[in-house]
Amino acid sequence: MNVAVVSTVLLAKLPEAYAADSPVQDADPMAQAVGYRSNAVNVDKAKYPKFSTGQNCGNCALYQGQLGSVSGGCPIFAGKSVASTGWCSAYAKKG
Repeated sequence: MNVAVVSTVLLAKLPEAYAADSPVQDADPMAQAVGYRSNAVNVDKAKYPKFSTGQNCGNCALYQGQLGSVSGGCPIFAGKSVASTGWCSAYAKKG
């Protein structure tokens, strides 16, 4: 097989390698560093006073999931998915 063909095939598969497949767990070190909770109801409001009811990953500008999806990608957690009901301290309101 030609090296150019192999390179093209590998590059075409590259986005699949970075797809948000595994869910972020609340106990993951990166999740703990940014205060991520898979359910925004469980956010430590004393530790994260900027949190307010109604904020969640599903309406965050960083969320890469489809509208109404249960989970989706997030650049904060490359290669993993976050729950649309989740929240972290990187939250930025959409639009």
